Amino acid sequence: MNKYIASTLAAVLVVTLTGCAQPRKPLYGWGTYQQQVYTHFKSDNEGYEQQIASLEESLEKMRSKGEAVPPGYHAHLGMLYAAVGKEGQLVQELETEKTLFPESTPYMDFLMRNYKKGVSK
Repeated sequence: MNKYIASTLAAVLVVTLTGCAQPRKPLYGWGTYQQQVYTHFKSDNEGYEQQIASLEESLEKMRSKGEAVPPGYHAHLGMLYAAVGKEGQLVQELETEKTLFPESTPYMDFLMRNYKKGVSK
């Protein structure tokens, strides 16, 4: 009988502690980023200003919640700025991406070089 009581108490303890566990916080705050990327590649190069506005709004929400911005977010935002001719904001976003994710530096530099080549033609 003692074994039965001990195993029951152990089971109750496990269930109780599991129920009190906090869910893991996501590593990044995604906001509308994934939907915006999908929309960007699905669309016929229209609605860049709307996509920019949505990403900027999501960015503000992530910041207010203290969530980390996912990799590629600033790069994508920068490429949208490039599409509407806002080079200054493109550069700022690519630099931010490099700062947050140093491993992206070669690719961000590549994007910037290619953008400048395309503009100078």
